[in-house]
Amino acid sequence: MTPAVGTVPPSLAALLGKLPAYPGSLLFVGALNLALRRHLPEDVRQSLQGKRMRISVRDAGLAFDFSWDGGRFCACQRGEAVDLVIGASARDFLALARREEDPDTLFFCRRLSMEGDTELGLLVKNTLDAIDAPLLELPPLPAPLRWLVARGEALRGAAPK
Repeated sequence: MTPAVGTVPPSLAALLGKLPAYPGSLLFVGALNLALRRHLPEDVRQSLQGKRMRISVRDAGLAFDFSWDGGRFCACQRGEAVDLVIGASARDFLALARREEDPDTLFFCRRLSMEGDTELGLLVKNTLDAIDAPLLELPPLPAPLRWLVARGEALRGAAPK
């Protein structure tokens, strides 16, 4: 059976599901800190304090456990109880991050799920909705890295940006 367009093929999901969870959570919180930390209001930071959350990428067989320590998101070891689990396909999470899909629509179409602390789930959803900037927008590269990228493009024959 061929997977639906944009889903992770079952053979790849089986392989990804065998990877240890903690290193993936470390990478995930690094990206989360780059994308979200600067946008979180103080009241949200306080409400997230000590809450354990999990993002479950269902079609990839991946889950990322994390918490907020007051100043940043931190990876958590699997096995400990979580307050909130948010689940969706890789494609749907990407569409949410790019603001191509609305979380309410995905939720009512049963493509996005939330289990656990409903109040925490609504806080997360409303906080993400209130952020005007695209969630995948990264801060500008430092000058030395911009130079290396431009140099690499010039060597390949592409016009540097």
